[in-house]
Amino acid sequence: MTSLTRHAVAAAATIMTVTGVLFGQVNDYREIKAPPLRAFSIPQPKRIQLDNGMVILLEEDHELPLISGRATIRGGERDTTADKAGIMDIYGDAWRTGGSTSKTGEQLDDFLESRGASIETSADNDSTAVSFDLLKNDFDSVFPLAVDLLRNPAFRQDKIDLARTQVSTGIARRNDDVGSLTRREAMKLGYGADSPYARQPEYSTVSSVTRDDLVALHKRFVHPNNIIMGVVGDFDSARMETAIRAAFGSWPRGPQTPKAAPTAGTPAKPGIYFIAKDDVTQANIAAVTPSTLLRSDPDYFPAIILNEILSGGFSGRLMNHLRSQMGLTYGVNGGIQADWDHPGLFRAGLATKSGSTMQSIEALRSELGDLLTKPFTAEELQHAKESLLNAFVFTRDSRQKALNQALLLEFYGYPADYYRRYPAMLQSVTAADVARVAKKYVHPDQLALLIVGNQKEFDKPVSSLGEFKTVDITIPEPGSKPAAAGPASTKPAPAASNAAGMALVRKVQDFAGGKAKLDALQATHSVGSMSVKTPQGMMDMEIDSIEQYPAMQRRTMKMPMGEMTMVITPDTAFVVAPMGVQDLPSSQRDAMTREMRQDFLGILKNIDKPGYTFTADGIEKVSGVDASVLDISIDGSELKWYVDPGTGKLLRTASKGRMGQQVTDYTEWKSVGGLTLPSAFTLTTNGEKAGSGQLKTIEVNPTIDPASFRKPAK
Repeated sequence: MTSLTRHAVAAAATIMTVTGVLFGQVNDYREIKAPPLRAFSIPQPKRIQLDNGMVILLEEDHELPLISGRATIRGGERDTTADKAGIMDIYGDAWRTGGSTSKTGEQLDDFLESRGASIETSADNDSTAVSFDLLKNDFDSVFPLAVDLLRNPAFRQDKIDLARTQVSTGIARRNDDVGSLTRREAMKLGYGADSPYARQPEYSTVSSVTRDDLVALHKRFVHPNNIIMGVVGDFDSARMETAIRAAFGSWPRGPQTPKAAPTAGTPAKPGIYFIAKDDVTQANIAAVTPSTLLRSDPDYFPAIILNEILSGGFSGRLMNHLRSQMGLTYGVNGGIQADWDHPGLFRAGLATKSGSTMQSIEALRSELGDLLTKPFTAEELQHAKESLLNAFVFTRDSRQKALNQALLLEFYGYPADYYRRYPAMLQSVTAADVARVAKKYVHPDQLALLIVGNQKEFDKPVSSLGEFKTVDITIPEPGSKPAAAGPASTKPAPAASNAAGMALVRKVQDFAGGKAKLDALQATHSVGSMSVKTPQGMMDMEIDSIEQYPAMQRRTMKMPMGEMTMVITPDTAFVVAPMGVQDLPSSQRDAMTREMRQDFLGILKNIDKPGYTFTADGIEKVSGVDASVLDISIDGSELKWYVDPGTGKLLRTASKGRMGQQVTDYTEWKSVGGLTLPSAFTLTTNGEKAGSGQLKTIEVNPTIDPASFRKPAK
């Protein structure tokens, strides 16, 4: 057992003893007398700096025959431009999946899996990284592959397209989880939406990312003088140094990555901000204001003790009062954030049932105000110090953790003994220090207060707090600029249809059965099968769909994992699944409504309605046919139809959707009730086959039970 492990076990034993006392011998936690934490030594890794500026940190650990390493590279999302927001998510994924110029990602996978090893890449706001984990005996075969991937990534286009699709999927779902939504919008209020620390990717920024952009990022950031490599495991430091020098020693210096981008943005003015979420049963509340604190500031240590007093578990003021005494929430937190190289925010937040929203806000404001007026007691101070010091032991209970902390200090330019001094710096904090820091960084009168929830269920309207602003969280439609593999239009939507466009869409209308038949169409009922691509492979499902025009849909999907029914009407949107009945998130409801308006029959029934424009836009070859291209705009949403000009048959549609560039090719048609309708199709997403479908039966104007669209009891 190492010395670090022994200290961690000792601390754990103290905690277990305390727990036993709590449940056995005492009635109040203040009666617990814990012994002081014993001093313990912190191992320091061996530091080597190559002539080209690359820094190496080596930490031997011979408990297991394993070696782990990580090359951390300065430069991240904050060092890119806002018009490419989300680029580092694509970069970090496509770097590894695309492989190197000598091995594809799949070849790397096969080689590594046979050895129980891994090589991964990642990217975040201030850095990128290449990491590896392997058995000691495989170092000579695996380490060169990590070096090759670090220096010679291929950024293969198909993997870029896949990464872009994954980011676009995240955009489509970003409003589904109300907790994540609240944190994101609070960051935008605190930093300003134009700050690199609150940047938000959009379909347009993601679709603009090209392979050339990723190659340029690599050339800009990946140079030895921007890299810190840490290695921990079962090795001899002298031999490891020799191997690393051989791999990197001749690599020439490159341009230095600039220091941290400023938080420069336009924070929201103090006030009340509201986001309407009608599909939730609780309110999420966040209060933020900009801060100026860094971890290098002497005020950092009083600040983290203030944070512990305010929200350090059940003994913290917030949990003790708002949860234990008032029963308003399961969890509440707050404190002064401080980052390594840029200021953070003062933040506080909680979730509560809708009916106690305003009461919770009043209680939260009262607690924050007390930080400036209610004295910090010696008991609070001592308890906060003991909690932080006991937790500190567990940040150092392995050599891997110790190395990770050394990498952080090296990356941000902090003294190597920062964590050695950490316990003493905490112990030196006085109650007067905490009070001074509270007055300096906590400003209850300058907060931007964000409320997310269903106002109809609040105990009081939001207006009871005074004037408020509504925050728009609408996800912008995919822009008109095409993705690398897609045929979407690059031109702005026209203000009106042109004559050739109207003639072409009327030809499609005639092919489908004519205006009179389409006007008489009130509903369809179709049953079919579909195969769709998932991360686990192709998945087959049966679909039973009812469309009642203009805006009602019921779709039941029978899948291997069970049956699910989704219903949308102008008044409701819900899903029935094995876990019960749930309201659809507003983002998904809006997306499904847009898809209904872009449906083949939905468009043909509305070609003369406001909001629809049709523009002929040249000729393109589709399945051997010189197809006429029809640009369609529906209230700003863009799609293309590719039409056989001789017959009016629709051959293909293309649009930007939730998953990226989506193309549907129609392969079979069926005549039903005087209408000619598509009955078989294939799907392509971002240039890759994504699925196919076949309709078994189609009914025109069937009798529909109104109960089909009613929401069942939960």
